[in-house]
Amino acid sequence: MSPLNKSPFIPEALSDLIESFRLLPSIGPKTAQRLAFATLKMPADQIKSIASALSEIREKIIFCIICQNISQEPKCDICTNESRDSSIICVVEEAMDVYVLEKSGVYSGLFHVLHGSLSPANGIGPEEIRINELINRIKNDDRVKEIIVATNLNLEGEATAMYINQVISESDGNIKVTRLARGMPSGSDIEYADETTISHALGSRIKIDESL
Repeated sequence: MSPLNKSPFIPEALSDLIESFRLLPSIGPKTAQRLAFATLKMPADQIKSIASALSEIREKIIFCIICQNISQEPKCDICTNESRDSSIICVVEEAMDVYVLEKSGVYSGLFHVLHGSLSPANGIGPEEIRINELINRIKNDDRVKEIIVATNLNLEGEATAMYINQVISESDGNIKVTRLARGMPSGSDIEYADETTISHALGSRIKIDESL
C-alpha cells in the first residue's frame, strides 16, 4: 500500500477504492489515487451507474460458442452475420484485438479468440487457451479455406502461430495458414496498432512457412 493510502487523513473507504483501481492493468498508485478522488466529485447517480455496470458485467458477458469472443448471446453478432466471409478466420489472442481489427474496417471475415498465447515458462500450453476449439471448428466447417494468425509479434505470439500452423497442416493440408505481414513492428501488440498499419499487415499477409 502506498504512503498516501496509509495516511490518517485518508478515510478507509477511499483507501479501499484506490487499491481497487490498482487492480486494473497499467494503473499505478498515482493514477489510482486520481481516479478515486475524481469519483468524490461525481454525482451519486453516475457512481451508481458505474457500480451497477461493474457488478453486472460478469453475469451478462459470456463467450460465443463458435468463436470464443465476448458476447451477450450464445452466438456473437459477427458469427451470426451472414454477410461476413466464412472462408476466412482471423485468430487473435484477446477480445480487444477483435475490436481493433473491426475498427480498421479492412477485414470482413470471421474471428477466433484464443484468450492468451502459448508460454511454457508460465505454464500456459495448448490446453490453457482456445486452440482445441479452433481445430474442432475447422474440422466441422468445410467452408474455411484460410486461417490468418494475428497473434502478437513477440516470442509467445510467434510460438503460438507456429503451433497453430503445425496442427492445422497435420489435420487439413488444404487450409492455408497465413501470418500478418511485417507492417506490424516486431514485439508489438495488435491492440496498439493504428488502422493504416493493420490494413497493410492484413493485405500483405504471407504463409507462415514463408516468413521463417
